[in-house]
Order: sequence, then structure tokens, then C-alpha cells
Amino acid sequence: MLFNSPIFIFFFLPAVLSVFLLLKSLSARSDHHLQKRLPIIWLIFASLFFYGWWYPGNLAIILTSITLNYGLGILLNRNGFSAIVRKLLLVVGIGGNLLAIAYYKYAVFLVENANILLGQNFQVPSIVLPIAISFFTFQQIAYLVDAYAVRTEERNFINYVFFITFFPQLIAGPIVHHSDVLPQLSQTRWKVAIPEVMIGITIFIMGLFKKVVFADSIAEYATPVFNAASENIIPTFSEAWVGALAYTFQLYFDFSGYSDMAIGLAFMFGIRLPINFFSPYQAISITDFWRRWHITLSNFLRDYLYIPLGGNRKGNIRQGLNLMTTMLLGGLWHGAGWTFIFWGGLHGLALVINHQYRTIRKRLGHQIDRDSALLKLMGWSMTFIFVVIAWVYFRAENFTTANIILASMFGFNGIELPSTFQPLLGSFSNSGIGFSGFTAAIGLREKRALFWLFCLGMTAFIMPNTQEWMGRYTPVLKMPTQMGSLLTKRSWFELLRWHPNKVWSITIGFAAGICFLALNRISEFLYFQF
Repeated sequence: MLFNSPIFIFFFLPAVLSVFLLLKSLSARSDHHLQKRLPIIWLIFASLFFYGWWYPGNLAIILTSITLNYGLGILLNRNGFSAIVRKLLLVVGIGGNLLAIAYYKYAVFLVENANILLGQNFQVPSIVLPIAISFFTFQQIAYLVDAYAVRTEERNFINYVFFITFFPQLIAGPIVHHSDVLPQLSQTRWKVAIPEVMIGITIFIMGLFKKVVFADSIAEYATPVFNAASENIIPTFSEAWVGALAYTFQLYFDFSGYSDMAIGLAFMFGIRLPINFFSPYQAISITDFWRRWHITLSNFLRDYLYIPLGGNRKGNIRQGLNLMTTMLLGGLWHGAGWTFIFWGGLHGLALVINHQYRTIRKRLGHQIDRDSALLKLMGWSMTFIFVVIAWVYFRAENFTTANIILASMFGFNGIELPSTFQPLLGSFSNSGIGFSGFTAAIGLREKRALFWLFCLGMTAFIMPNTQEWMGRYTPVLKMPTQMGSLLTKRSWFELLRWHPNKVWSITIGFAAGICFLALNRISEFLYFQF
């Protein structure tokens, strides 16, 4: 059941929300403990139904994982165990979680590579990858580590099950930390009113619009290029760049759209989730990019991998090794393939270079936070181009496909610009530049492709993000406050912030209508595969 499917929007969500609001109203007027717990029990039941919709057999896996991790968390919080026993319990817990991911997600990848190295033909039985195993396993690893460090203690099993299974964040995040959700479940804090429901619906529609209008539309210009390259068809310079840029925007609007929908859904039920995206394509450095992109994953890798490895406390060389290790494993988390690992390595190398650059400038007495507009523009340009190039490896099925596209992007197969540019740049034809950049072999529609890239580029580069539109209502936890930006002052935007008025009601209603018309082409969210 997808967030962008009619069965979810018109049946599942209204039913679950209506019963929840009824139970919440009844529990507010009751002193009976069970009646007060009915809203959360109902949401757990609905979430398990939602998760089991794809493959009911997955319910046994997630429920077993929840039970074992909860039990280990209880043991780690007990005072009667020695330090050695507690550490052993933690190792068993983390090891068991990682082994589960390794089996379900990486067994085929590991066996295939072992066969190549050893010249064998080992076979792996067919394995059904449990949806969201990477997400709910990371959440529980964080819980175990914090239980061991006595930073958390949750003895209520129902609350713990809700923390893991709450359906808005279950499938593709955000990766929710226990300290984000569990404190919100107290009876005094967990309140729901109609304004929260309406704000949640608004954010959900914004995310749905990103997915079904922006992401799914631009996908039509990314998929043909990568499919052609996988069949050894060489795209032109223009086709390669259009394909890479189209995927860059498709992935952003697809995943940030999902995150917005998750945040909106949770807010309807009175729960605030952590922010996961904050205009990453406006980043002015690769470090800034990772403060904005998949923020909850970045925070997890920082807190539970990079810092335990030593972070930046043991010199520049050790910091560089820690960054590379973290990003290589971050790449592997995304998928069982060498292209994902290589993508992580590229970002790790870029982060190492960026950190060294910042260190040198600080030693020279430069105030990095007060860079000129020109330096910010240069930083933004280099960051975005690097991100686009790295996404090619992320999207491609193998290195051969990626290298075919990148060779065309770098002009190794000649430079062919769109014919639309010929009236402006026709004089460059004497320099070997052609103007037949779109071919019948791949079949992209030139003007529509350029139109979509321009519109989505302006949206991603200049416009405020969903959380800025809705910021006065604080629909998320931990709103970022310090980010590098080309646009440090946007006073004009204050006039356009969302308000519960007729103009915004008509606007959101119109957007919803467009979304509903587009529901006939249902597509999965890209991050479902991770």
C-alpha cells in the first residue's frame, strides 16, 4: 500500500484517522487505563496491517525483531549485570541486527562476489527482502546503544512497538530516534486537534504533489537515458546531461515528497517527526549538503559510527579515514552493489577535501561563515555538479552504464546541444559544437525536457522548502537554524507563508485535484528499495 495509491488516500487513511480521533476523544474523557491506551493500540494495529499489505510474511520478521530488541533493551537497563555482561549483550544485539540485514539484503551480493573470487558456483535460496528492514533495524540499534549508555529506558512494550511500527515513518523513514517519539506519547503532551489535522493534510498534499507531479513527470527523461546506456547505446552530450539532471531532481522530489507525506501524516495524529530534507540542492559545500540531505541518516551515521570511530578528535588523517569509512558504509546501506559503495566513497573523498579546505582557511584567518556572494556561488556550483555526477553511479545498474553516460557528459563523444539553443549559440558550430542533441534512439522530447528541468531547477534552487512554508506551525522536530545559503534574506517570502485562509485553501485544493488526476500512474517511491 503506497502513500500515493487511491486505496491509501481514499480508504485506509480516512478510516484509520476517523477511528483514531474517535478513540482519542473517548480516552480524554475516561480515567480507565485501557481506554486511554486504545488510540495507540489502534495505530499499532493499523500500522501492522499497513506493513503486512505487501507481504504478510514480513510481519513475523518485524515482530520478532521488535520483541528481541525490546527484551535486550530491558536487560541492558538492569543494574544487576556486570559491565562485561552488559557489553556482551550489546554486542549480541548489534550483531544480531546486522546479521539480519546481511542475510536479507546482502546475501546474494556477498555470494556472487565470493563466487568470482573463488571460482565457485555457490547458490543462494530465493530471499524476500523485508520492506524497510534497513530503517527499523537502524532505529533499534540506536535504541540498544543508548540503553547500554543509560541514555534511555522504555519499559512500556506498547510504546516501544508504536515507536518502531508507526506507519508514516515505517517504510522509508525518516529514521526516527527513540528520543524523538517516545516522550510525545505521554497523556499530557499527546493532544490532537482539528487544526493539526488540517495542517497535516496540507503538508501531505504538498508531498504528494512533489511525488506524482514533479518526480514522476521528470522520471520520463531519466529512465530512457539510463536504460539506453545499459544497452550500450551512447547518448549525446545533451541527452546525458538531461538524463543525469532529470534523475537528480526525480530522486530529490520523490524522497523529499515521501518525507513530507510522512511528516504530514504523523502530524494528523499529533506526532512530530524529525525533518529529513532542507533544500539540499541549495547547499554551498558538500558538508552543507549532508546537513540537508537525508538528515536523519546523516545524524545516525554521525552519532553511531563516525563519532565512535573517533570523529575529528584524533588528527586530520584519522578524521579522513573515519569519514571515508562512514560514507563507504553509508553507500553500502543504500544497496548491495559496488556502484553504491563507490558513490559513498566519492562523497567520503569530497567530505575529506572539504574539511581540509575549511581547516586551511581557518588557519589563514578566513571567516568562512562570511564568504562573499561570489564564493558562495562558486561553492554552490561545484557542489551541485559533483552531486549530479555522483548520482549517475547511484542510479546506474553497473559501472559500464555509468561510464557511458559520464563519457558523454564530459564531451568525450562530442558536444551536441539542443536545437533550441541554436539561435543563441549557432556561431559556436564552427568550433565543433552541433545542435542535434536529442536523437530518435533514446526518444526524449526536447522542449518538454528543458521545460521540466527549468521549472524543477528553479523550485529546488530558489524556492523555500515545505517546512519553511509551514514553519510557523512547527510541524517537525529540530528545525535547522544554521545553513549556508545563496539566499540569506528572502523577505518577500514572509508574505507567502501558509495561513489557514481562502487563498491557501483554494491553492491546496487545486494541487490536490491535480494529484488525484495523476493517481492513475502509481509508481513506488525510489527509497523503498533501500
